[in-house]
Amino acid sequence: MLEKVARPDEVRRWEGRIPVGHRYTPGVAGETFFTALRDRGVLLGSRCGACSYTYVPARLFCERCFAELAADVEVGPGGTLVSFTIAFVDVEGRARQEPVTFGLVRLDGADAVLLHRVLDPGDEPLEIGERVEAVLRPDGERTGSILDLEGFRLVE
Repeated sequence: MLEKVARPDEVRRWEGRIPVGHRYTPGVAGETFFTALRDRGVLLGSRCGACSYTYVPARLFCERCFAELAADVEVGPGGTLVSFTIAFVDVEGRARQEPVTFGLVRLDGADAVLLHRVLDPGDEPLEIGERVEAVLRPDGERTGSILDLEGFRLVE
């Protein structure tokens, strides 16, 4: 039962850990994106009929003009590197054995960018504007997750 606290000095607390399990669900549009990635090996975006902006992954409404997005379109697999960073620590703040390069990629046919790994960036410094292409897990190994897209490799 909840009690109203009348005096702040009477607030009680409990210290400890409460295990909480959770599962992220991608929603209707996300499910469409991941199913297309798993079953057909394609990257799916949503194009706004009102302002023509194309989102990746697929979405239900336009964040720019709030129109409903009903048109799914295939984008990529090629794209352009618009930004990147090199991570020397993991999400826990521990040093990585090997640095990982992440890139923001504008896929061909899309306006929005997608963040993912840049695979084998090589010894030469990356440059904004370089062409990349999506690398997918082989058919039969894809599970319907963002990791079905292994990352992007530079196009020579």
